[in-house]
Amino acid sequence: MIITFRAKLAFSSFLLLFTAMAFAQTPKLLEEKELEVVNFKSIKKVLQQDGLSQSAKEKKKQVAVMKTEQLSIEKDRFNYPSEDELWGFVSEFWLVKNAQLLGWDFEKPDYGLESSFSSTLQSLGFYQKKFKILLVNTPTMVRASLPGSEGEMILLLSVPFIRSLDLSKLEISLLLLEDYFRLEGGYFKKAVSTDKLKKLAGTSFHGSKPDLSLVEELMKNYDFQVNQKGFSFQQQFETTKKMDSYLKSNPELWNAYFRLLGKLQSFLNVNVQYKNYLKLYPSPEMQIKWISPEEKIL
Repeated sequence: MIITFRAKLAFSSFLLLFTAMAFAQTPKLLEEKELEVVNFKSIKKVLQQDGLSQSAKEKKKQVAVMKTEQLSIEKDRFNYPSEDELWGFVSEFWLVKNAQLLGWDFEKPDYGLESSFSSTLQSLGFYQKKFKILLVNTPTMVRASLPGSEGEMILLLSVPFIRSLDLSKLEISLLLLEDYFRLEGGYFKKAVSTDKLKKLAGTSFHGSKPDLSLVEELMKNYDFQVNQKGFSFQQQFETTKKMDSYLKSNPELWNAYFRLLGKLQSFLNVNVQYKNYLKLYPSPEMQIKWISPEEKIL
C-alpha cells in the first residue's frame, strides 16, 4: 500500500515536541504540600512526645527523594529527540512543507510497488527492511530517498516519470534499489547534517526555549540536496558498482538493470523536460560503461 502522510499529524507531533512542553510547570507533590501546611517548630514538643518527630523526618526524606525523581522525569520531557528520531521528524516535516510542490496527496491506484520492491530486496538477501514508497505527481522531482526513524527509508518516485518511460514494476524496483543503496551509504545524511543537529540531538532544553533554527537549517539543506546538489561522481560510481555486485548473483535482475540503463539513456537524450536529472544522478551512459563486462582480446 502506497502511504499517505498526514500533514496535521506530522506537523503537530513535531511542534508539540519542541514548544508545548517548554511552558509546562512541575506540579508539587501531595506529600510536599502536606509538609508546607504543618508548622513543625510550633508543635515540636507535642511531636516529640507523640513520637512523630522521627516520622516527620522520614517523610521529609521521602519527599526529597520523590522530588528528585520527579524533576528527572520532568527534565526528560524537555529533551530533543535522539539523532535517529530527528531524521524521521525532519523528513516528514519536509514532505509536509513541500506537499503542494510535490503533489503527493492525490488519488492513485495501488501499483503493487511495495510488494514488488520487498520481493526484490529479499531475492538479494535483504530481509525485514523498513521502507515507505511515496509517489509524487510532478515531473520536476523525479526521485529521492529520505531517512526515516529507526532505519526506515522513505522513497519518492515521480508518477509522470515512470509513466513516460513505461517502466515495469521490476524496473521501478531496481530504481528504488539504487536509492536504497545511496541512503544506506549515508550520502544524504552526510550532505544535509549540521553541527547543531549533532550538538543538540538527545540533549535537554529544560528551562529555556527550544532552538527551532535547527529545523530551519535542515529544511534548507534538504531543499538544496534534493533539488540542486544531488550526489558526487564518486558516490554515483560506488552506488552503480554496488548494484552490479549484488545483481550479478541473479542474472535475470542484472540483465533487467542493464536494459533499464539503456532505456534511461535513450529517454533522457530526447526529453529536455528532465534535463536536471543528470545534474542530480549519474549519466546512464556512464553507468553502462562502469558495469559492462570487459571485452576479451583473443
